[in-house]
Amino acid sequence: METAGLEELIRKTALLNAVRHEGKAQAGAVLGKVLAERQDLKSRAKELILLVNKIVGEVNALPASEQKRIIEEKWPELLQREKTEEEKRLPPLPNAEKYPMVVTRFSPNPDCVLHLGSARAIILSHDYARIHRGKFILRFEDTDPKLKRPVPEFYDSIREDLKWLECKPDEEYIQSDRIPIYYEYAEKLLKDGNAYVCTCQPQAFRMRILAQEPCPCRNLPPEEQLERWSRMLNGEYKEGEAVLRVKTDLTHPNPAVRDWPALRIIDTEKFPHPRTGSKYMVWPLYNFACGLDDHLMGVTHIIRGKEHFTNMIRQEYMYRHLGWRYPEAIHYGRLKIKGAYLSKSKIVQGIREGQYWSWDDPRLATFAALRKRGITPAAIRKLILDVGLKAADVVLSWENLYAYNRKILDPHVTRYFFVKDPVQLSVSGIPKPITARIRLHPEHPEWGFREYTVTPEEGKVLLWISRADMEAISAGKTVRLMELFNVKVEKVEVYAVEAKFLSESYQEARELGAPLIHWVIVGADMPCKIIMPNAAVAEGIAEAACKRLKPDMIVQFERFGFVRIEKVNAGLTAYYAHK
Repeated sequence: METAGLEELIRKTALLNAVRHEGKAQAGAVLGKVLAERQDLKSRAKELILLVNKIVGEVNALPASEQKRIIEEKWPELLQREKTEEEKRLPPLPNAEKYPMVVTRFSPNPDCVLHLGSARAIILSHDYARIHRGKFILRFEDTDPKLKRPVPEFYDSIREDLKWLECKPDEEYIQSDRIPIYYEYAEKLLKDGNAYVCTCQPQAFRMRILAQEPCPCRNLPPEEQLERWSRMLNGEYKEGEAVLRVKTDLTHPNPAVRDWPALRIIDTEKFPHPRTGSKYMVWPLYNFACGLDDHLMGVTHIIRGKEHFTNMIRQEYMYRHLGWRYPEAIHYGRLKIKGAYLSKSKIVQGIREGQYWSWDDPRLATFAALRKRGITPAAIRKLILDVGLKAADVVLSWENLYAYNRKILDPHVTRYFFVKDPVQLSVSGIPKPITARIRLHPEHPEWGFREYTVTPEEGKVLLWISRADMEAISAGKTVRLMELFNVKVEKVEVYAVEAKFLSESYQEARELGAPLIHWVIVGADMPCKIIMPNAAVAEGIAEAACKRLKPDMIVQFERFGFVRIEKVNAGLTAYYAHK
């Protein structure tokens, strides 16, 4: 085999693979890439595996920073090619060149866990910031301790979800820590005559606004507005008795824009904030806190759903009052997944009513549930990047996500046999012990084998097969037991099948058109429960090799689907991902 040239190809491939996978190159993937580039080496794959394993070990022993440095020094075009491919996936970011640094943000309310509907804002904001070597901010918008009450555990779960999605923020802010800042700008707007404290009854205010008329509070002098503001802060007004409003055009065609509410009073004795308790009674509403923070944090590009378009119009008035330029705002269409609840209120309601057992219930589209089922962050990213920034509404199905996940998992996960709803297959006439060596992956012989020897007792062995396979065969039919031998079915009963050994030849099975079915040896098995996406439980038998599996591993059960291992003890429990 060649020396220097081949070793350089392997090393280059291993280094790039390591950079893609947090410093750890995968020998199987490296081998596959090398063979794809040098097909003349396929006949010498076994010899090549030893060299690949050696070089991959050397590469993985290097710090991640050193791996990247070597590529940048010797093959800089590889990283540039990857960056270019990433940039091609997304349309250009409007006016990015006008800013010294692109700054984006994701700003969840920690009143619920995140779900698939949040993925678009997270991934697009994160990836555009990375493409432009900018900054990605996580901002918790937690200023409603009454109606959208933040929950302490969700701050951490959101951080964990972003980490899992590989969208780590560069900075983090929590709005409930910033109340004094919001008060400062409220006072400035009042002093400048651009805001007012309204004490009108809500219904009376609405009637005036619809009639495009100012309420009596609007034109009071700044001194009186500041006095009212002081009374709001001192608790002289009760909840619902006073609201600070930002002045806008009373003739604006959308009544929702006219003199929108910016800060209101919440009785925090009744509704204490989980982080600040009863320290503050006056809390900013969404448009005030969000609008101020986008400017103060230097956000250049706001990427969000088109349902926020009216919020942009409202905030633009405040920006003009303060002499600021509004960020670039990109509003994409709604994303719907058939059969998935992408509504926080419905998810919370389902949890409260006991419809779902937890936030990671497989029936939900929460990131926690998707992670538990074995859906990968890479699949979610590919889905979102393909949908992109389309302004039109997009309707997808679960199968769209599964297709991406399948493509990612299939080359990289090991395979095993699982027999759902098992029935016993008795095979007679076996002339000798027969050993099945079944690859852990058909395209990666270097990953090894599962090995089972079928030893007949008085010419007979007992195997498990699935009820679905039993119902598809009949007496007289020839069946191929995968990687084992061919049998001729003699009798099919409700709970058992009897068959006779025919031959070991796979070629004969093909000529006879024999169906391939999987199996597990009785005695070389373990009980297995798989929680399905609808929360039903598929029960059956897994092969003995599954005893070596570890929690969080994702494997493929042949002819059944991909699963994520939850626990392994006397039996195996797993969550189903998809076919």
